[in-house]
Amino acid sequence: MPTSFLEIVELPDGRIALRRAEDEEALVTLDFSADAKAFLQGQHIEVAKAMLNVGVQMAGRMAEGDFSNEEEGPRVLH
Repeated sequence: MPTSFLEIVELPDGRIALRRAEDEEALVTLDFSADAKAFLQGQHIEVAKAMLNVGVQMAGRMAEGDFSNEEEGPRVLH
């Protein structure tokens, strides 16, 4: 993916999106349920920022070849 500035925005429907600054199309969207928002006591935006930050860092590591996934077969995602 070419280098560009990324931004995290809250969409009108309440979802959180990661997108290129010069584009309206979302690269990734996060949608917190009402229960999750209540549990997070209104801090879901901060949680979304942290989640997306780690994801971008991991994608960067993968692009640089620093990430290896040696697991084979089904994976349990926690």
